[in-house]
Amino acid sequence: MRQRRVVATVVAVVVLVVGAAVLLWPQEKRPAAAPPPPSPSPSASPSPTPTKVLPYPFFLPGTCLDHPQLSEQVTRAEARPCAEAHDAEAIADVVLPDGLTSDTLIGRALRELCKAPLAEWQQRQGGGGPYYGFPLGPYLQYYQQGMHDATCTLAVSDHQGGQKLTGALR
Repeated sequence: MRQRRVVATVVAVVVLVVGAAVLLWPQEKRPAAAPPPPSPSPSASPSPTPTKVLPYPFFLPGTCLDHPQLSEQVTRAEARPCAEAHDAEAIADVVLPDGLTSDTLIGRALRELCKAPLAEWQQRQGGGGPYYGFPLGPYLQYYQQGMHDATCTLAVSDHQGGQKLTGALR
């Protein structure tokens, strides 16, 4: 029952993040369509591209951050020093698979890709939860332009104004 509640909470947070970002993203700041990335060679496995500048929140693992879905003080996701109070910490970068056709499918894929890193990082904390997965990734319009990089984060709250992390995760 608790696991269903956590899954339902994660689903609700992802839907809220995608919805809020679509509604709050300034129209005039949206970049023009980027050319599709070159096709990877068959032997190459997908890997995140942390040096790429993306039009949506993307953080390297170990980066602490505040996000507007969790913090009233920010209007966009921003990196924060881990020694200060912050909403979440990036725990893994992942690459979404090809063939997703909606924001809902992107959200499901994000949750699935972040499931293993989330379980590993929750276990590393040795209790003290609850912990919440908070995946960050592209909206459909960016995904369709070839931007498939995403970030898995771990937070101790699932709502705005909730509890903050006060240091780096273990």
